[in-house]
Amino acid sequence: MIAFTAAEIAEITSGRLDADPGITPLSVVTDSREATQGSLYVAKPGEHADGHDFIDAAFAAGAVLALVERPVSGHPSIVVADAVLAMGALAAEAVRRIRAARAEAGSRLTVVGITGSAGKTTTKDLLAGILATQGNTVAPQGSYNGEVGVPLTVFRAGTDTRYLVIEMGATGIGHIRYLAEMVKPDIGVVLAVGTAHAGEFGGVENIALAKGEMVEGLTAGGTAIINLDDERVAAMRSRTGAKVLGFSSEGRQDAQVQALNADTNAEGCPEFDLQLPDGAAPRHVSSRLIGAHHTGNLLAAAAAAWAAGVPGDHIAESLGNQAAASRWRMERTERPDGVTIINDAYNANPESMRAALRTLADLGRGRRTWAVLGAMLELGGDSIREHTAVGTQVVRLNISRLLVIGREARALYVSAVNEGSWGDECLFAETLEEAYDVLAAELQPGDLVLFKSSNSVGLRHLGDRIALPPAPTPADERSTLL
Repeated sequence: MIAFTAAEIAEITSGRLDADPGITPLSVVTDSREATQGSLYVAKPGEHADGHDFIDAAFAAGAVLALVERPVSGHPSIVVADAVLAMGALAAEAVRRIRAARAEAGSRLTVVGITGSAGKTTTKDLLAGILATQGNTVAPQGSYNGEVGVPLTVFRAGTDTRYLVIEMGATGIGHIRYLAEMVKPDIGVVLAVGTAHAGEFGGVENIALAKGEMVEGLTAGGTAIINLDDERVAAMRSRTGAKVLGFSSEGRQDAQVQALNADTNAEGCPEFDLQLPDGAAPRHVSSRLIGAHHTGNLLAAAAAAWAAGVPGDHIAESLGNQAAASRWRMERTERPDGVTIINDAYNANPESMRAALRTLADLGRGRRTWAVLGAMLELGGDSIREHTAVGTQVVRLNISRLLVIGREARALYVSAVNEGSWGDECLFAETLEEAYDVLAAELQPGDLVLFKSSNSVGLRHLGDRIALPPAPTPADERSTLL
């Protein structure tokens, strides 16, 4: 972390200093449970709790300074109008200081921003894996991609950081612009414009407006990495003065980065020949990720790495060596009894749901397949229509069993029944516990089970629970004793 004194923090955040001006925090946390010796604790109000209620706990754990929105007694603090905006201001200054320090030393900091309706975290993980082979790289933990997560990622960087990878999410117009102004990316990646958060944005066209803020916010001389297979993303070329590097897995001739001869292997992992704009022969990439839809993410990471100056051979080699780095993204578990679990329930939107179901169908040839599905949230007025479409797709893909969980996803169940799936082929459970009982009783060796829902539905935890080896029955225990 870049060192800031309490006096500097107060000046940067336009805050009132109620502390020794020389206090210099060693880290920044927003959760009192993560505070360690020397932490700056940001007491931000939350949806379910107010960080000010945990100031004592933070200092007991080692915090030396608090960033607060109202005066507190007994602890060194800086009072600001908005703690989250103060974090952003401090992060922006941290990036500026890192750039200046590296420039003075004859080096540079390269900042890469990644956005899109799906695939951000996977692409971030892939790119960070490539860049880490070339220099000190800082990237978000998990899916830290908002107005709190981005500053927390920045605060982990220092003057020894060569690459800073930033994942940027949004639930409204202006959010990505704010984040881009904070970190000033040199390379900006736009993956896709889908229907995730369509209800909050007010429609897909507004999502496209918001995602395009990434390419508008690039530094002078920056590079925009554009998915030419998505028409709304391809149209963003007109919104930037930066150099554009397009990628395509569908044979777009104007794409400088392409996946040639793309396919999936017997394990459902993408394979292709990677064409880069270096004039060299395509390099073969055999990925360890699951699902053909990851081809676009692999290409995006390759294009961003190329723009960052990584040699083509290193890019291809790294892409072939990397498995999923973040949890609950097509995460595959083989149970000892022969049941295979694919847990892709970190998040869901219509595009990612369709991709996961196609992968389930492809991998499940010759096996009994289960789609365990929960709601796709934040779709607004499109919710019933989109859930209905997914139910129809499950039946048309010949998925063996469908288990739908929760009232918000009931349209998916009704659609599957209407399409011709009934009886024990299509089941509905009100709760996760009911769903667990069904699966515990009915899964058989050889079954392939996909879990997919929006994050807050909680199917990822059900998937983890089902992935555990089944408990031995009393008969099994007796045979072991004998």
